[in-house]
Amino acid sequence: MSESFDPARWRPAPLLPATEARDGGLVFVVTVLCFLACLTALGVIAADRAARGWSGQLAGEATVIVRAKAGETPDAAAARAAETLAGVTGVVEARALEKEKAYDLVRPWLGDIADLEDLPVPRLVAITLDPRAPPNAEMLDKALKAQGLDAVVDDHSVWIKDIRRAADTVRWAGAAIFLLIAAAAGYVIAFATRAGLAARRDVVEVLHLSGADDGYIARLFQIRFAQLAAVAGLIGAVTAGIVGAALRLAGGGQGLTPALPVAWIDLLAVVPCPLLAAVVATVVAHRTALHLIRALQ
Repeated sequence: MSESFDPARWRPAPLLPATEARDGGLVFVVTVLCFLACLTALGVIAADRAARGWSGQLAGEATVIVRAKAGETPDAAAARAAETLAGVTGVVEARALEKEKAYDLVRPWLGDIADLEDLPVPRLVAITLDPRAPPNAEMLDKALKAQGLDAVVDDHSVWIKDIRRAADTVRWAGAAIFLLIAAAAGYVIAFATRAGLAARRDVVEVLHLSGADDGYIARLFQIRFAQLAAVAGLIGAVTAGIVGAALRLAGGGQGLTPALPVAWIDLLAVVPCPLLAAVVATVVAHRTALHLIRALQ
């Protein structure tokens, strides 16, 4: 009895095999790089949210340090300052803080002194500002001086500038790290493309003899490595998303820490990772393959 006909035995084999022994290592390296890139993106987003939250809180508040003049007690001066500031346009609330608040600020510098009440410790007035039209420090200072008060206004502008500067530093650092990771992934793909071409030099020569142009041969490697990079990017993105979700659950509403408040919507940042990995692999593999194919001619 004759052997049955199997179409699969006579189907032409692909010019590039579907899998190779080195594919596992390549996918692992690109997966790790994509995972780190996604974590970097999540960290930058969380840090930016924290910076905007802190800046918003500081911009909506101000503190006034009131020093009593002769013939007036510190508490009376603070109360008069709070009353004056409450009438300034854009001030929602002005409240003289308890003297213990001022003592708590001074005590770390002077030590545990029992007779702090004998010292002329300034009083503090906390101001809540209207976020839509907050008055500036000059307006508050002018109102205080008009009532003959010896006071210093701290609108937290120095702290706000420091927070914004730190946030900008984090953004630029995140962008630099992301570019370094993309460059590393590109070099890995370029190395794999070189190895694949070197192993199939005879196939490239046969294709040339058959009339295939350089672009067609380069596209074979381009498609192959784009698919591998997309798979690696998907694995890295899913892993980073799981880590981000774990951090969100571990810290409740604030994320892991108040300094890095991870939100559920932040996890969407990992979605473009497979596409970006495929794009990097496509560009690098195509350019590398074209360069090497032309060098072989």
